[in-house]
Amino acid sequence: MDIYKAIEIISVLFNLLYVILMMRENIWCWICGIVGSAMAAFVVFHNHLYSETILYLFYVAIGVYGWYVWHTKGVEKEFKIVKWGLRSNLIAFIIGLAGSAMFGYFFSQNTDADYPWVDAHTTVFAFVASYMQAHKVLSSWLFWIIINGVTVWLYGMKGLDFYSLQMVVYFGLSVWGYIEWRNKMQ
Repeated sequence: MDIYKAIEIISVLFNLLYVILMMRENIWCWICGIVGSAMAAFVVFHNHLYSETILYLFYVAIGVYGWYVWHTKGVEKEFKIVKWGLRSNLIAFIIGLAGSAMFGYFFSQNTDADYPWVDAHTTVFAFVASYMQAHKVLSSWLFWIIINGVTVWLYGMKGLDFYSLQMVVYFGLSVWGYIEWRNKMQ
């Protein structure tokens, strides 16, 4: 087994732990996400998925931000799951589309990126969903369901089998996370 596969496997374990702890609203999710994402950035860069590399570096940063927000607001006390209305969700979607167009165009014109448009969409919408999750927005899980479904295909096309399998698991966990958070709101 080469070094990239070994790092991919370890990264997947940390990333799965991140989602499970996120579903349980456990603040340690952010630390697991930081470690898993830093390792993933190394692997996906090696595989010419540059938007994904930026995404994983963003996950490291949002991990620090999420830890800070959850720590300062008190994870389970006054910091509750919220439901955004149609207007806020539509704004998030439009921001995702605009950012995807910019990333897709840049990486398709200026790099040797593989699948630059798909990579851009999954990346930018993940930025949006990560921000939403740091603020415990219920619909973040709906964004993740779609992002994870598309990313299964993307990683599969690149031969990143463990990351592709991780995304299959993430897809299921995102559905479960949405149901868990929705039930906690009621």
